[in-house]
Amino acid sequence: MSSAAAPRPPRSALPLQVAGLALLLLLAVVLGTGLGRVMVPPGEVLVALWRGLSGQELAGNDVIVWQIRLPRVVMGVLVGASLGVCGGAFQGVFRNPLADPYLLGVASGGALGATAVIVGGGPRPLIPAAALLGALGAVMATLALAREGRRLPPTRLVLAGVMVGSVLSALSTALLLRGEDRAREVLAYTLGDLGFSGWREVGAVLPYVGLGAGALLLLARALDTLQLGELTARSLGVPVERLRLLVIGAASVATAGAVAYVGIIGFVGLLVPHVVRLAFGAGHRTLLPLSALLGAALVVLADLLARTTPLSQVGIVTTLLGGPFFLWLLRRTRD
Repeated sequence: MSSAAAPRPPRSALPLQVAGLALLLLLAVVLGTGLGRVMVPPGEVLVALWRGLSGQELAGNDVIVWQIRLPRVVMGVLVGASLGVCGGAFQGVFRNPLADPYLLGVASGGALGATAVIVGGGPRPLIPAAALLGALGAVMATLALAREGRRLPPTRLVLAGVMVGSVLSALSTALLLRGEDRAREVLAYTLGDLGFSGWREVGAVLPYVGLGAGALLLLARALDTLQLGELTARSLGVPVERLRLLVIGAASVATAGAVAYVGIIGFVGLLVPHVVRLAFGAGHRTLLPLSALLGAALVVLADLLARTTPLSQVGIVTTLLGGPFFLWLLRRTRD
């Protein structure tokens, strides 16, 4: 499978397509906020949003919108945007279409931290902190194992990430076998769960996503240059090793923050950049922000399906969507 994308559409078409993705995200937010056991019509959702934003007193369905559903939807927006941007950046910096935000062990490290707290009977507020430490610790271990002098060769990074992820997954399984009565809670975490998202959790995740994703957007031009090859990029003044480390650091911070609070949501960081690349072209100055929009909409809609159907977990929905897409992509790119 090649990372080459379809030809970029005319620049005059981009504003219309950007507006289309923004409208898709708005639709996802309205549906995600309005649908549930208590149905809130789209018009009432928009009125409730206006009342809250303008500081008016909340009444009736406004409380359901602002206190119960909107925090969950906003968390979905943050997590989806983070995974979309980080996936696009990782595929660019590794020049590998199969790279995703969990490549360097973030998911396995986060799962180990969360599993340790859950199986140990620790309080739920401790889970995000343990998961965050586990996720960032896994990335640091991967970097230490992959380093070759002052260089971080991409192949060594990928292999070290696979090894670290495998070891941490084995440790998580060993812990789980010692606490089988907590298996359901651990499984829910590993399949992604936005159900515990309140405004406090949204506020905790926002700095990680904002700093990490914001830094990646600033590195978009350098990522475009890197696609010409490392030697060419160096000749054009791009510090390749520093760029690689900055992208890994920023993406790991954003992804670790997301994983710590909602668990592991698969395929978003892999699927979304491919869709954007096919529709809009491979330039990272377009790819990264549009991946944020599409990733946010995807996670919000997937979570809506998860809580209104027997599928129950957002990660199940994204995997069911991502698997068939990659089968189609494989057939499409076959020689």
